[in-house]
Order: sequence, then structure tokens, then C-alpha cells
Amino acid sequence: MSSMTRPSTDAGVTARAASKATKASKSRVDPLYYFFLFPSLIIFTLAVTLPAVLGFIYSFTNSVGFGEFQFIGIRNFIAIFRDEGVLGAYGFTLGFSLVTVIIVNALAFLLALGLTSRVRFRAALRTVFVIPMVISGIVIAFVFQYLFSNSLPLAGQGLGIEVLSTSILANPDLAWLAIVVVTAWQSIPSAMLIYIAGLLTVPTEVYEASSIDGATHWQNLLHITLPLIAGYAVINTILGFKNYLNAYDIIVGLTDGGPGVSTRSVAMAIFRGFEGGDYAYQMANAVIFFLISIVIALIQLRVTRGKGGIAA
Repeated sequence: MSSMTRPSTDAGVTARAASKATKASKSRVDPLYYFFLFPSLIIFTLAVTLPAVLGFIYSFTNSVGFGEFQFIGIRNFIAIFRDEGVLGAYGFTLGFSLVTVIIVNALAFLLALGLTSRVRFRAALRTVFVIPMVISGIVIAFVFQYLFSNSLPLAGQGLGIEVLSTSILANPDLAWLAIVVVTAWQSIPSAMLIYIAGLLTVPTEVYEASSIDGATHWQNLLHITLPLIAGYAVINTILGFKNYLNAYDIIVGLTDGGPGVSTRSVAMAIFRGFEGGDYAYQMANAVIFFLISIVIALIQLRVTRGKGGIAA
């Protein structure tokens, strides 16, 4: 009897041993991973994490960026909430980002629809539309500055349009529109490519089935295309909003924050503060700006959770 049960017992022991060996092999990490991980981790810590921690510490001091300093608690943070210039920069940045995100996504989606349809020279047109994406933002800003300051006023004078007869960059009420136009011109290509990638993933069989049911192009757009590429719209919205919150080079090249401070972004306020000796004060501003960016990102992810296959 014992000789009959021994093989099954030995087989069970062997299976358990094999299972343990498999788990051990899975838990064992190849040393090559550490070879690639540690250098990147050290560089990231020295270049990003450590400066961020030091900046957070300096935000509670009266440091001017060098020399001795004293800890002053949360005075810098209190002063920021009373600073009309800083609050104005936040208002401009948030408003500019919201308007630009809407314009960029609408135009990029329309272009993507056109460039994925059966139009001639699709490849050539895609190449042309991608060109603004590879040009430096400061170069684009200087080119458009000349157009807004010289060419557009001449055209406005010739057409008798009083609003355009002078440079809109010198108009505190219209200068922000120029920044939106230039930023959108540079940002649309990247958003368009993402939408094109999304449109190409929609199965043609879905449209064929809807056409058999008698659906129109407008119904296909509303009930098939838009729901299926919702995830790509979320990606464009989050990436775009993040980039526009950090707007700097195009604004510097176009208006340098003027007229006055009407187009000064938060990033410009922080950098100009560093130059003016308000190091600790602007570090506190940077901490607040970072927290606001995190909150906006979390809200966006919360609102769009589960749409287009995106889940928290």
C-alpha cells in the first residue's frame, strides 16, 4: 500500500519544488536592470528631485538666491495671495490655457478628419501641416511679431479696419489674442497627429454597418467617431493644458509680457522674480503653481475617468 502511494507523494513534492523554483526565478531581478536604473535614478535625483526639495525649503526663507538667509515661515505665501501682479499672471495663464486648448483641439480634429478622408495629396498635406511643430517657439514668435507689428497694420489700414490699423501687440485688450493664435499655430500639428492616430484605429466595418442602417455622415461623427476617439481627446487636452500653463518663449518673443503686465504668464513672473532678487518669494510662487497644476491634472483625470479606455 505504501509503495502505491509513494509515486504520487513524490510527484507532489516535485511539483511544489518546481513551483517554488519558478516563483524564485520570477522574483529574481537581472542585475542588468540595476545597471540601467541606478545611473538614471541618480541623474534624476540630482537634476530634478534635489532642486525641487531645496526650492521648497527656500520658499520659507528670505533668500535672494545667494548668501545668508533666515526662515520666515509662510510670509511669502501670504504675500503672494495679496500680490495683484501675481494674481493677474495666474488669471491670464489660466484663461489663455483654456481658450487655446479649445481652439487647438477643435481645429486639430477638423484637420485630422480632412487628412484621413479620401483627399488627394494626403501625405504631402500632412507633411506641410507638421512643419510648425518642428520650428523653435522663439523663432515663430519673432516672425509673427513682425507680421503683427508691420504687415497686419498695413493690411488693416488698406482695408479701413480701425482695430487692425495698429499693432494688436500694443493693445492691452487684444495682445492675448495674438499669443493664442501663435501658440495654436505651433500646437495644432502635434494634436492633429494624435487625432489622426485615433481616427485610423476606428474599424471601417463600423462605418459600413452604420451606412447599411442608413446613418448619415453627421450621425457617424456624433455616435461613432467622437465616442471612439474620446481617449485621444483626453490625451490632447491634458498635454495641451500642461504645456500652456508653462507658456514662456512665445510670450517673450511676442509681447515680453506687455503691454505693461497684461500678458505676463506665471512662468514669466517666476523667472523675472529670480532675476530681480525675489528668489524665495518666487520659489513660494512656484510651489503654489506646482500644486495648482497637480490639482488641475487630477480634476481632468477624474472627469475623464473611464472614457476612451482611460481609467484611474
